[in-house]
Amino acid sequence: MSEKKLLENINSPSDIKNFTMEELNLLSEELRQTIVETVSKNGGHLASNLGVVELTVALHTMFDAPADKIIWDVGHQSYAHKILTGRYKQIDTIRTEGGLSGFPKRSESIYDTFDTGHSSTSISAGFGIACASDITNDDHYTIAVIGDGALSGGLAYEGLNNAGRSKTNFIVILNDNKMSISKNVGSMARYLSMLRIKPSYLDTKMHVQGRLQRIPGIGSRLASGVRSFKDWVSETFFGYRKTIFEQLGFTYYGIFDGHDIGQLQTAIKAAKRRHGPVLIHIATTKGKGYEYAEKNPKSFHGISAFDIETGEAKTSSKCYSDVVGEFLCRSADVDKRICAITAAMAIGTGLSEFSKKYKDRFYDVGIAEEHAVTFACGLAAGNAIPVFCVYSTFLQRSYDQILHDAALQNLHIILAIDRAGIVGEDGETHQGIFDTAFLNTIPNVTVYSPSYFSELNSVMFNALYNIGGVVAVRYPRGGELYMPEDFRPVADPYVFYGDTDADALIITYGRLFSFACLARERLNREGVRVCILKLNRIKPIPKNAVRKAAGYKKCFFFEEGIKYGGVGEAFGYRMYRGGYKGEYYLSAIGDYVKQATVKSALKQLGLDDDGMYKTIKKNL
Repeated sequence: MSEKKLLENINSPSDIKNFTMEELNLLSEELRQTIVETVSKNGGHLASNLGVVELTVALHTMFDAPADKIIWDVGHQSYAHKILTGRYKQIDTIRTEGGLSGFPKRSESIYDTFDTGHSSTSISAGFGIACASDITNDDHYTIAVIGDGALSGGLAYEGLNNAGRSKTNFIVILNDNKMSISKNVGSMARYLSMLRIKPSYLDTKMHVQGRLQRIPGIGSRLASGVRSFKDWVSETFFGYRKTIFEQLGFTYYGIFDGHDIGQLQTAIKAAKRRHGPVLIHIATTKGKGYEYAEKNPKSFHGISAFDIETGEAKTSSKCYSDVVGEFLCRSADVDKRICAITAAMAIGTGLSEFSKKYKDRFYDVGIAEEHAVTFACGLAAGNAIPVFCVYSTFLQRSYDQILHDAALQNLHIILAIDRAGIVGEDGETHQGIFDTAFLNTIPNVTVYSPSYFSELNSVMFNALYNIGGVVAVRYPRGGELYMPEDFRPVADPYVFYGDTDADALIITYGRLFSFACLARERLNREGVRVCILKLNRIKPIPKNAVRKAAGYKKCFFFEEGIKYGGVGEAFGYRMYRGGYKGEYYLSAIGDYVKQATVKSALKQLGLDDDGMYKTIKKNL
């Protein structure tokens, strides 16, 4: 790999302000090379970061961060931003324990304006920051960068609607890397956009409008009439139609080449001269500059460590997502009522094959989890069997829809909750540790948390055909862990494993059962007899499981989920309400979980086999 001659000497954005265009283009090449090298080792979001390199360079040459506020929607495309804002020497630590976050983080740098991780938030947050600047008489700029994918989320439109009605100075940059937002994408439309951003045009326009408005009595009407006439000429003779953004109140500039730094600088310069909300629409290529990512941007969106030369992942094994995808394909083959829904995560949730084989029953709703749940309810009301495959962290957005549209009507929808529990390197915004607690609060919801592939298949079948109402099946990221030779997986609501007259009882569910088995074996070797209660169904909690657990003097509940409102609290409450006189210990998660490998995070939380062993030894 070539040397990073320019990057080595950049400590802040001010260091690139006086670069020539040749140097800025060379800097972009160095940034791309650094990003590819880093993600190939640490994993992370590749295609999205490669697509915004020139945009990031243009932003930091045209604005004065951190005084000017840049908000990155989702934030998974902020690697170049981090590099240019004094973090180049730490970029090799990104997404590692104690290293840089894979997303913007206010606690990490003054250049990170707003913590992000979930999509469609930048416009609302940015407009709030811009309004705060009005209140404090701060005349610096606020810029929200949002992708066309994030624009499919309803929150983005709520923000646009609110901001467009204001006179607040606020710039939105729409990074369009997949779809056309409107029809005016021809050469004439681009010509008109280029005309509108010329300084001479803007100066003349503002001068004429100002002179007209000063005419006593009729000035405002004359200015309005001129604007209407101009719009009529544009529409009649040039075929220009107002975009949705203009109709919402934004001044619209676009579409511009998102990989042409000079063109981006010109557009930004024009936006800075405008008063009120402005939207700059740019077109970029996801994965730009790395052949494999350009050809297959979906696979290189979020990726584990890979070989740069071949583009192949360094590790590949069957995971729970694959099992669900295969199960749904088999089931849909014999039952035409089965539908699969995803919120822009077909590959991540294992639905790639389903999307090809059953196109008429596959629905990618975009980044719109709220819509996905209510849409599923509509399918269920029409006698289809919808399965919404979604990451645990993103299901959080659908709480009201599950509560009001699904559970209240007792409609039969299946929530296949992927990445349940600790996810790892993506950190606090992506850990799937809250679904058990918030689903616990909703009536008419059944929740399963199997440990092994065979259980997952059985539970999914039960969810389709044997259980009514809302059925959630949650499973972790990755593949199967340890299973004792004498254990036979079952789909029953619960199972006791080990000596029923043991000294202590471990109660757990999901992948923690594997660690419980290892801890039990270690304790048994030391003469401490331990039994395990494995909960496959965690809501409603099986009454017989509670009754039998109450027969043990010491019970240890281990949960890979938030403690407050979680399964462990609910189980303990039922035990004590039933008259339990023994000792009950709950080990669960009490706070947000920072980025680390899954293995390291579970160890720190005391939820691996060593942590379980120590907890039990200490309290026996």
